[in-house]
Amino acid sequence: MLKTPRFFNARRFAALAALVSLASCSGGGCGNCTVPAFNNATPGPAPTGTPLPPGVTPTPTPTPLPPGVTPTPTPTPLPPGVTPTPTPTLTPTPTATPTPGPVALSCAQNATLPNQSVSLGANAVSFAVLAGSTATNGGIATINGDLGVSPGSAQTGFGPGTTGTVNGSIFLAVPYAANAQLDLTNAYNQAAGRPATVTYVGGTDIGGRTLPAGVYKSASTLFITGPLVLDGGGNPNAVFIFQIGSGLTTAVGSTVALIGLANPCNVFWQVGSSATINGNSFSGNILAFSSITLGLTTTINGRALAQNAAVTIPINAVDTINRPGP
Repeated sequence: MLKTPRFFNARRFAALAALVSLASCSGGGCGNCTVPAFNNATPGPAPTGTPLPPGVTPTPTPTPLPPGVTPTPTPTPLPPGVTPTPTPTLTPTPTATPTPGPVALSCAQNATLPNQSVSLGANAVSFAVLAGSTATNGGIATINGDLGVSPGSAQTGFGPGTTGTVNGSIFLAVPYAANAQLDLTNAYNQAAGRPATVTYVGGTDIGGRTLPAGVYKSASTLFITGPLVLDGGGNPNAVFIFQIGSGLTTAVGSTVALIGLANPCNVFWQVGSSATINGNSFSGNILAFSSITLGLTTTINGRALAQNAAVTIPINAVDTINRPGP
């Protein structure tokens, strides 16, 4: 169909009418306009980066480390075909097991071993004081153990009604005391017969020293002035033997102390004549051929055993003798 000039004119008129209507609405002239108001919203931020293809998950942004923290380096990938070196397994260092020390033996058990302690037999072992002629107390005495005299039969100042307390039994000129004297003679000979490890010149003063276990010999007298320490070296069975050709004398104020688990029942003083113990404290068993005399304030942790003569605690003395365990 041929479009005539009239047709084009009708089209122009319709378009002009539509423009006039729109202009009236925008100017407020039309109360029934339905054109929505223009929203003057602030545009959002433009997206950054290249848009990801559909189905691709974005890589998360790492959390920033605190100040001062160094990031762990990313290991370098190995080339193809290279096997990673395995991380070695650390073997813990084993804890060293302490070596147990010697088992403490009784004095009687220790005496049965070769070249160990000196045996006091079945009888002498119970005595704290044993004399050949008499036992005399002129002061205040405490005897923790038995007291005996043989072959003599006299004792003075010990027992009920006296100032000499005996925490044990008193045996005077009886077979038990006589057998104890036989045991004492055997012990004296054992101690005297051991080979010496150290030999002193006669008259040596061994005070102020620390001595290990061993056999110490003096051909004549031996003195102790000041402290003498006998060190068992951690061995409760350590044995100390002192072979003294004649007399043993300890000075006033001197001491004989034990350390390193040393036991007074394993300490022996074999005295060729008499012992005079003036020191404050003394450790060990005195095996005297003749007599034993204590000082005014003396404590003996051991025994005072005299074969042929007296054991004496002088007037005004305050002395104690503690027999060690069997």
